[in-house]
Amino acid sequence: MLITYIVVAVLMTTVLVASAGAKSMRTQHITGQMASLGVPEGMLPLLVAAQLSGAAGLVVGVWWRALGIAAAVGLALYFAGAVASHLRVRDHKGASPAIVLTLIAIALIALRAVTL
Repeated sequence: MLITYIVVAVLMTTVLVASAGAKSMRTQHITGQMASLGVPEGMLPLLVAAQLSGAAGLVVGVWWRALGIAAAVGLALYFAGAVASHLRVRDHKGASPAIVLTLIAIALIALRAVTL
């Protein structure tokens, strides 16, 4: 199960770093999407920090189980918040990726919890 956790954590980390990079570049697409969700532009650095912290926690969680679980819980909450934000403005298409990422974060919790 540890190998499965590592593979899924690496994939999730890749997605998180790419998403954080896009947010930090503040492209028109990203700022427009955040504005439509009601997220102030000043929150982008906090979202970037949350994503990068979660990615780092997943990686370190390979060696320190408790941190891997904590990072996955934080990411599940982060993406659940993203789902809620999308659904609040009736953006069902935008909610779909956040739902998938929430489920992956929950899977990471389970994978790391059962691995010794």
